[in-house]
Amino acid sequence: MKIGVLAIAQVPQRFLAAAAHGLSEVLPDTTCEVTSTAIAAPEHAYDKKRRQYNSTQILSDIQAYAQDRQEYNRILGIIDADIYVTGLNYVFGEAYIQGKAALISTWRLKPQYYAEEPDRGALELRIVKEAIHEVGHTLGLQHCPRSYCVMHFSNSIFEVDKKQSLFCDQCYLNAAVAINQLEPLT
Repeated sequence: MKIGVLAIAQVPQRFLAAAAHGLSEVLPDTTCEVTSTAIAAPEHAYDKKRRQYNSTQILSDIQAYAQDRQEYNRILGIIDADIYVTGLNYVFGEAYIQGKAALISTWRLKPQYYAEEPDRGALELRIVKEAIHEVGHTLGLQHCPRSYCVMHFSNSIFEVDKKQSLFCDQCYLNAAVAINQLEPLT
């Protein structure tokens, strides 16, 4: 499988590189690269009252971008802004189940958001966990009941920190099967 990591607006290169490296380390038979282009944060997705972006609307834009990129099996968008889905105050990311597009936000993954000292290592590990989690959804994986599995739902930063950056045995097997069933790239 080949994954393109796409910047949504201005995202530090090290965030994109951390996600690409982490994904290629954890997902079997996977290569990742940061795309040569970025896309603008869509104004139509910004909710002025909430001061957040609607992640579902951004995900739709990533999906449209992915349709034109036949060199990738999946596209992971990364945005450095606060995101939400309808019905929730915020999310760390969103993806289309068995789709080609995924999105994560670095905004609430930063230690500074929680009034902590900046910690590049902690931030990059959180980025990797959420990148793997959302790409896992694109492979058809659901939320896992095992709290240590990267596919476990994280309702807070504490739950992100608690889980590993790895799949449990069952989720790994399901991811490997899904990757093996992907259509070859053209």
